[in-house]
Amino acid sequence: MKFKKLIALGFACMFVLSLAGCAKGSNEKLIGVAMPTKSSQRWIQDGDNMKKLLEEKGYTVDLQYGEDNIDNQVAQIENMISKGAKVLVIASIDGEALTDVLKKAADAGIKTIAYDRLIRNTDNVSYYATFDNFKVGVLQADSIVDGLDLENQAGPFNIELFGGSPDDNNAYFFYDGAMSVFEPYINEGKLVVKSGQTGMDKVSTLRWDGATAQARMDNILSAFYTSDKVDAVLSPYDGISIGVISSLKSIGYGSGDLPMPIVSGQDAEIPSIKSIIADEQYSTIFKDTRTLAEKCVTMVDAVFQGTEPEVNDTTTYDNGNRVVPSYLCDPVAVDKTNYKEVLIDSGYYTESDLQ
Repeated sequence: MKFKKLIALGFACMFVLSLAGCAKGSNEKLIGVAMPTKSSQRWIQDGDNMKKLLEEKGYTVDLQYGEDNIDNQVAQIENMISKGAKVLVIASIDGEALTDVLKKAADAGIKTIAYDRLIRNTDNVSYYATFDNFKVGVLQADSIVDGLDLENQAGPFNIELFGGSPDDNNAYFFYDGAMSVFEPYINEGKLVVKSGQTGMDKVSTLRWDGATAQARMDNILSAFYTSDKVDAVLSPYDGISIGVISSLKSIGYGSGDLPMPIVSGQDAEIPSIKSIIADEQYSTIFKDTRTLAEKCVTMVDAVFQGTEPEVNDTTTYDNGNRVVPSYLCDPVAVDKTNYKEVLIDSGYYTESDLQ
């Protein structure tokens, strides 16, 4: 009887050790990927691309979405640390809310890569993978300049300005890039902001929320455009563009003798591409998430191997504590004239996606 118990105990110990070995093996190449929300198509694509590319390199991926709740994202990152993640890739909900949790990661020997949103006020972010965000704003403004034909038309043209979320460092780069183009036209009087609402303190849109943008546009139209028309709207993101366009359409823009204003955007989301095809939204900025994910994965791989990742910017992104070495990918302006070439021919979308 004793002998049988000893055998059973032996098998039990072997089973426990086997489980421990499997758990250890599964964590040896564990990468934590924290994304902000599934409410935006682009973040779903970012997460899927990161997971696919990392798994192709033999990594185990813990992909989590915070659903725009800061506490959720912090808890998810803490869980990744507890699981033994070797590298964290974080697209932050609030770039200033992760200082404490990233200190925990650093204390555990885990390095952090900021993904497309700079993480601020911490020494514990090693690298940053993003797009040239100032250039994004320049391209958005250039599309409005082209759409209004400002170089050849006398004007003045009425424009309203929308910014991104004030807790996202990128929003300021987008706005500053756009204003670097607009300011000469505003100073000349060719562009007029009838509402007088300029500066990120007045034009920002918390969480990039389209409904918030729609409500603000409703207020602007009722207060400042009862007898004038809007000629252009700077929108930094497609979700905001759709909200703005809904507001404009609700009072007759895009029909009769009230043409749709020139409205910009960003991320080349399917609803906005359909809107561009329908001559409602004028343009968007395509940021190829496949390219960004690929660059970020090469960073992860280098960090895991203990080598220095490739970067192409070591001066721009000061997070308040340090300048974060960065890799900047190139954005591309898209409108009705080139969406097929940029989005369909590249395999990013199919024709049926845009039907």
